Amino acid sequence: MENSYICTSNVIFEAMKVINIGQNNSVLNTFIAQMRDASIQKDSLRFRTNLERVGQIFAYEISKTLDYSPKEIATPLGIATVSTYDTPLVVATILRAGLPLHKGIQDVFDNSETAFLAAFRKYGKGDYFKIRADYCTTPSIEGKTLILADTMLATGSSIEVAVNRLKEEAGNPAHIHLVCPISSVYAVEQLSKKFDDSVTLWIAAEDEELTSHGYIVPGLGDAGDLAYGGKL
Repeated sequence: MENSYICTSNVIFEAMKVINIGQNNSVLNTFIAQMRDASIQKDSLRFRTNLERVGQIFAYEISKTLDYSPKEIATPLGIATVSTYDTPLVVATILRAGLPLHKGIQDVFDNSETAFLAAFRKYGKGDYFKIRADYCTTPSIEGKTLILADTMLATGSSIEVAVNRLKEEAGNPAHIHLVCPISSVYAVEQLSKKFDDSVTLWIAAEDEELTSHGYIVPGLGDAGDLAYGGKL
């Protein structure tokens, strides 16, 4: 997706960047296919493992965008110079579906800090719902790079609420990476109107249909239930 531009109060700024890494052939698409497959996804361990592996792939791609500097490393036989990243990271997720994805990302960025949010749909009449975020635990994100992971991006409302809540609680990050493997076209368009180029959205698939209940089609079903079992 090419970058677009937003005009607000006669000020024009570059919109959120969207990167779909599923457009290029790689083993990532095998993991996504297995997550979607109605027979394979019944194995909750396989589903969680695939989400973790997807998270690791996204983390590797995000690592290419960080700031690096050379360091001298003492080996048993001498000194090696290696460039490693300097960017302070906070990896956050929306409970509970995002937990395996979060684990995969943090397995790569193993010195990152962690944040968790609980967000859910509060339904009103008909298909109307709003997003409630009643729980948030986070370190300071001021001046740091925030990676916020959630498996599904249907309407975009949960991610928007989560970003705003984290900013309210913990400050303004230098950059935000949103990791949402399965996304709807609608949500991508909506978030592109909301966020500027201080935010990058990373996806692996972009599905055309969104039902009146806010479910992605073909999607993959309820990611939280597939990972951890059904709920009341």
